Amino acid sequence: MSGLRICMLTTFYPPFNFGGDGIAVQRLSHALVAAGHQVTVIHDTNAFNALQPAAPLHLPLEDRDGDVRIVRLHSRLGALAPLLVQQCGAPVSHRRQLQRLLAPGEWDVVNFHNVSLLGAPALLDYPRDAVTLYMAHEHWLVCPTHVLWRHRRERCDERQCLRCVLRHHRPPQLWRHTGALQRAVARLDAVIAMSEFSRQKHHAFGLAREMDVLPPFLPREAAPVAAPGGSPHPRPYFFFAGRLERMKGLDDVLEAFRGFDAADLVIAGDGSQRERWQAMAAGMDHVHFLGTIPSAAVERWQQYALAALVPSVGYETFGMVIIEAFRVGTPVIARRIGPFPEIVATAGAGELFDGATDLRVALQRLATDTAYRTSLSTAAMASRERWSAAVVIPKYLEIVARAGRARGHQRVTDLLRQVA
Repeated sequence: MSGLRICMLTTFYPPFNFGGDGIAVQRLSHALVAAGHQVTVIHDTNAFNALQPAAPLHLPLEDRDGDVRIVRLHSRLGALAPLLVQQCGAPVSHRRQLQRLLAPGEWDVVNFHNVSLLGAPALLDYPRDAVTLYMAHEHWLVCPTHVLWRHRRERCDERQCLRCVLRHHRPPQLWRHTGALQRAVARLDAVIAMSEFSRQKHHAFGLAREMDVLPPFLPREAAPVAAPGGSPHPRPYFFFAGRLERMKGLDDVLEAFRGFDAADLVIAGDGSQRERWQAMAAGMDHVHFLGTIPSAAVERWQQYALAALVPSVGYETFGMVIIEAFRVGTPVIARRIGPFPEIVATAGAGELFDGATDLRVALQRLATDTAYRTSLSTAAMASRERWSAAVVIPKYLEIVARAGRARGHQRVTDLLRQVA
């Protein structure tokens, strides 16, 4: 008997991809193929092309990503297609194709990821006989804007959804007030959060059903190698990489570096706040803005940094930048918020801060206490296996096996009988 037949459904998948969720789906798909399973990814092209500023990207609708089969959905409606999906909560432009692709008998497991512009919540009911999973890469199940960032200026601790959605320049979704999403989620066999914090936040915002916790992981081939040429910067430095948006919290970082000259601050990335933060850093010659740089360059800058800074002020579902720093043996200094404390505590490879004052204390300690920083670096390296496919994939298959037994799916049960 061959491995499981697994279908991944996601709005975004590389190269039609903006952030970490598409990359996480890609890594999961390749790891499952390596474990002996058959994986097909179904994703949308219109959503990506509508949202990116560059020219539309076109690739074959039937394709391969290594041993992963790719099915790309494309509608001649263009940018109107994802808008209709967003407003109707159903796969308006791809309904018949998705019904064929998800027909009974096609799959053992159907795994939904970010399907906000693929047709959820109606799409969640399409698979009739497969084990169904949902992985919450974002907080979309409880937040129309995905990110719990209220009015584009503050963390969300209570619902003000209509005003908030309008402030985010998005049309309201009337179907969210019908209970359709809650009913569809209740019928899924398993729902997975990226962190314990995210599970608790989903429940706090009204998601009634239980969630498993399964973090994303880094591929084995991403293990650190010595970057050629040594450090890319002449002075010791702390490093930030990410979108330059208010939610990323660089205000406190820049304030902490005002008058702190034991090391430089290097910032990689671009966004709407770049000019404002550059103005804040005026006269601070030890603060450097690199703009957008290739991922290989990010890794090199990260590897030689005294620490990676993770100052986000919003509620993220995980912290990929943290484990990417651990991968190259770099400690982190992260804000005491969201999932960051649980990740840092698990590794014992960083410090937490609440504001500019205690951030400055952490910066001083890592810049001047070489022995302490070395101990954190050693802990970072030792923690890498916790976020590897070797650890995460067996846990994923445990969730599938448990869901298969509960559903009475004989093929899944037989194939994963050895899984506890």
